[in-house]
Amino acid sequence: MNDSQKDDAWLARPASIRLLWRVFWAVLALTVAAQLVIKVKGYFGIDDWLAFGAVYGFLACVAMVLVAKVLGYLLKRDENYYAAEDERD
Repeated sequence: MNDSQKDDAWLARPASIRLLWRVFWAVLALTVAAQLVIKVKGYFGIDDWLAFGAVYGFLACVAMVLVAKVLGYLLKRDENYYAAEDERD
């Protein structure tokens, strides 16, 4: 291991990132597989489908990112927005 890899935080190392992705995928797979064993009683017709929670959570995250992008575009100000009037010109 060279000096730059020693100085990196454990989350910045490629091996740690690969390990975290594998753990996240395993937890997701176990959560979906648990629905095969444990019957989920949904309140609506669609929410008792297999992996509904995973799909719904993913789509909700995608929607939040898209809304944040649109808000960032709408609320964006130039870098001199808070500068004094005489400094803007």
